Amino acid sequence: MGKVLDITPRLKSQNSVNNKPVKAKAEIHDITQARQDILSRDRRDVKRTILTEFVGAFVVLPEKGLLKVALYDISENGVAFDLEMLDGAYQTGEEVAMRVYLNHSTYFPFTVRISNGRTIEDEGVVRHGANFVKGTVNDVALHHFVKFIENVSASLKTDSGDVLVSHIS
Repeated sequence: MGKVLDITPRLKSQNSVNNKPVKAKAEIHDITQARQDILSRDRRDVKRTILTEFVGAFVVLPEKGLLKVALYDISENGVAFDLEMLDGAYQTGEEVAMRVYLNHSTYFPFTVRISNGRTIEDEGVVRHGANFVKGTVNDVALHHFVKFIENVSASLKTDSGDVLVSHIS
């Protein structure tokens, strides 16, 4: 590690034939910065679990009701969720009541504080990063819920419909 290959002389010799310049067929891009950006995004203090379409989640809109969001990931410190662009976006610092539904009528409530938001144009959503608001009655339950999600998601399987029962006698 630490050795750098200098390809400049080779590039010069390949960019000319019989001392005549040859138009380059492809550009060479330095991906060092892009790689560093990816690595810095992946450096986190806590483990996060990707949750896309795993459980039903909603934000509570005062005087309006529930708005479905897609949980993107979860960690012991917070969640990331996607909100359709047409539904708007939350502001940094805003506190939001959330519910995670375990079935059609049973939910787990908690509160988050929005720490960031960014538009994902190709998905048509605004992805919000939010920290759990500590000091609520659900702190212990929330901790166990996150651990449950982490452990379950590590061994999830996809049902491809290969094991079906047609008639049971």
